[in-house]
Amino acid sequence: MTGVRVQDPTPGTVTSHPTDGPLLTRVLRPYKPGCAYLRTAEVTRSVDGRVAVHGTFAIPESCYIDDTGHLNAVEVNIAYNQMMYYAVAKSVKERLLPEFADWTLEDYWRHQLPDILIVRFRSNFRRPVDPRDFTGSMEFTGFTRPRRAADAPPLLLADTTFRYADAAGGRCDGGVQLALVGLTGAEGT
Repeated sequence: MTGVRVQDPTPGTVTSHPTDGPLLTRVLRPYKPGCAYLRTAEVTRSVDGRVAVHGTFAIPESCYIDDTGHLNAVEVNIAYNQMMYYAVAKSVKERLLPEFADWTLEDYWRHQLPDILIVRFRSNFRRPVDPRDFTGSMEFTGFTRPRRAADAPPLLLADTTFRYADAAGGRCDGGVQLALVGLTGAEGT
């Protein structure tokens, strides 16, 4: 990959978890052939507890349209989902975030697709990004548990940011709010 890494952490301020190949393969299992774009994924946890994932991507051919020559909104969303799914799975496996402390990987696999929802998605295209070779990062920036009726299923809102870049100066960034529903651990599901 010739893309530049996005949002390099400051040395000495993070713990790093390099790509876990078997976990990445399992995270990408729901994707159709040709739609698994995430190649590597390093998860970091800063001293202040913030978790981020830094990945490399390659989209040799669009799964739905003729070649546009640049990363487009659909691919931005798919690449974001893959980073986010991996970051959550790795956070559960390594116990990186207290918000996921009650979850097991089995809980995660059961809820990956039906219970992790995008509430808001915003992307800003600064310069065209080469989809064949680019990097990306996603960071959890905050969590909230809204008040709900006593009989309502649990709800966790997660705010995140993301960035993509390539070696030629291409850049895209944005923010996503997630809703994680019904995820209370093995005994509460």
